[in-house]
Amino acid sequence: MSEQQFIIFDFDGTLADTTRGIIETFQATMERMGRPKVAEERIRSVIGLHLKENFTKGADMSSRDADRAVEIYREIFFDIAPQTITAFPGVLDTLGALQKRGIRMAVASSRKSDSLAMLMDRLGISRFIPTGNAFGADCVENAKPAPDLVYAVCGKMGVKPQECLVVGDTTFDIEMGHRAGCRTCAVTYGNQSADLLAGASPDYIIDDIRKLL
Repeated sequence: MSEQQFIIFDFDGTLADTTRGIIETFQATMERMGRPKVAEERIRSVIGLHLKENFTKGADMSSRDADRAVEIYREIFFDIAPQTITAFPGVLDTLGALQKRGIRMAVASSRKSDSLAMLMDRLGISRFIPTGNAFGADCVENAKPAPDLVYAVCGKMGVKPQECLVVGDTTFDIEMGHRAGCRTCAVTYGNQSADLLAGASPDYIIDDIRKLL
């Protein structure tokens, strides 16, 4: 990846292991709304999309009910999830090594910007990627897999999409990167399988973030 001088990371499932917290908060939201629990694999399949789509596609909710679910989810997330969230093995060391090599980095997430910044601080990721370089779904009109987040990053950081490598754990990340004109790298330790990710035709597939080095 010698020609890539800028890396755009996804957050959930790529830098941070947030899956358990997301699932538990999702199920608690369903309970609050008097709805049955959803199969965990179905919840996993929509992680990476905008939160409202998690409920419309993951729980077959109407748009109105999904809006209410999003309100509840955000209200209870920080009571349930933070204690379950960790950085994946090798993440902090890898980010530090990339920083020393002069590789500039940003985060493009389907999470809201305030939640993203808080978790980056909590996990120590903001030592290597300042929260000012973190872009949440509320920064753009169209969330993943639309290319808007990449364009927002590039516009602020003064880089071209073809100079960027997008790294993510879902086909939504890979499609976002492709649509923006970036090269892409799928990681297989997150929320989607290697086979599913391969179907999105990433330029690289790795099973450990340290392999970026």
